[in-house]
Amino acid sequence: MTADTPTGLTAFAALHHSGPPLLLPTAWDHASARLFAAQGFPAIGTTSLGVAAAAGLPDGTAATRDETLRLALALGAEPFLLSVDAEGGFADDPEEVAEFARELAVVGAAGINLEDGLGSPARHAEKIAAVKSAAPGLFVNARTDTYWLGDRDGEGTGRRLAAYVEAGADGVFVPGLSDPAGIAALVGNLGGVPLNILYAPHGPTVAHLADLGVRRISLGSLPYRRALGAAVEAVGEIRAGRVPQGAVPSYDEVRALAGRPVAG
Repeated sequence: MTADTPTGLTAFAALHHSGPPLLLPTAWDHASARLFAAQGFPAIGTTSLGVAAAAGLPDGTAATRDETLRLALALGAEPFLLSVDAEGGFADDPEEVAEFARELAVVGAAGINLEDGLGSPARHAEKIAAVKSAAPGLFVNARTDTYWLGDRDGEGTGRRLAAYVEAGADGVFVPGLSDPAGIAALVGNLGGVPLNILYAPHGPTVAHLADLGVRRISLGSLPYRRALGAAVEAVGEIRAGRVPQGAVPSYDEVRALAGRPVAG
């Protein structure tokens, strides 16, 4: 850790304060999480879109509380740090959100991502405070959707983030923000609170984001959407009489991800 790193941090929080930015791959099931972990990533996140779509449910509508908790239960004991995308906490009542966060902490999650959906910043701050009271060791990544949902008001973004930090957020997340000047300005105004940015293929590179002071880079639903695209491409290639290209884990490799004996 550096001299500027706060003391008493959990292992997951420490990844946001020292070394290179935390690049967080995002899983949608047990197999994808274990594959990412096998690549050496110390922490894995989840993607609410991937979890919802895999279950045939809409994202962002508080419909996947049970599915999200089941995935956290499956992954919480794995030898990597887990951060769970919990939409807005699957409830409007801060105490209900806090109870969900407590359940995540009990099964081994190290962090939670909570989004405001451009709703009341005061209510979102109440949720954050309730979560930190119920599960003090859980890293709260407070997301504002000012850029994601089209508001794109830098001043309004700053006010929301300040309220969330005051409520106890450990880090803040502004998906949709890709302007380097805007990112650098936010970093400068956060007083050392880690800023999380969503990686965009046509936005700043990981190295550029690091130079701007970003401390966490999330991949969001991109890996899940790429996986779906690769599957569709493979089927199309086979139908056209061609051999599909790209990496394909073997049957035994995938079976081993579940911890079952590999067939001989």
